[in-house]
Amino acid sequence: MEESINKLIEAIMDGDDEVSAEAAQEIVDAKADLKPVIDKLTEAMRELGRQFEAMEIFLPEMILSADAMVAAMDIFGPILAESGDIQKKGTVVMGTAPGDMHEIGKNIVVTVLTADGFDVVDLGKNVPAIEFVNKAVETNADIIGVSALMTTTMPGATEVINILKDKGLYGKYKVIVGGAPTNPDWAKSIGADGWSESAAEAVVLVNKLMGN
Repeated sequence: MEESINKLIEAIMDGDDEVSAEAAQEIVDAKADLKPVIDKLTEAMRELGRQFEAMEIFLPEMILSADAMVAAMDIFGPILAESGDIQKKGTVVMGTAPGDMHEIGKNIVVTVLTADGFDVVDLGKNVPAIEFVNKAVETNADIIGVSALMTTTMPGATEVINILKDKGLYGKYKVIVGGAPTNPDWAKSIGADGWSESAAEAVVLVNKLMGN
């Protein structure tokens, strides 16, 4: 069993989705306890996030590893849902700001948060501000995450917060922001609850806001 787990971790680190799925199926067929396996996968994704930030690996490698992680979770997911072994930490609604078509960074955050035990509703790119709010209400989310990769789309995050205020929902959902042109001072000025510079920091921030 340990051999299959090591095979899975190595496949994810190498970005091999086929081997990742194969190893995940081996683990399921052996009826292994999946919770420690998920814990190891989470550690692996955090290490990949650290390597990416340190420029030890680059975007293509990170995307392949994220795909390999998804391949494993596609197999583990139904088992975990059925058994109730993994207690979800909370629900996060995420997307890129209105007008912003860049979603690779957001996708990495989504993958790492999912691996860390959060239900993540991924709205995709170029998301209307009202959609963030509507989806948060619909899913009874805990946190709304808005990614802005251009200075011209940063106002979209402000718009989300203003809509929450107009609807009397400000404070019901924590709002976090991030993206290359953003910074903590700007996040504070618009009334966001937090800002992160990287995927690894986003996981820490979300856990902190959830009291984990």
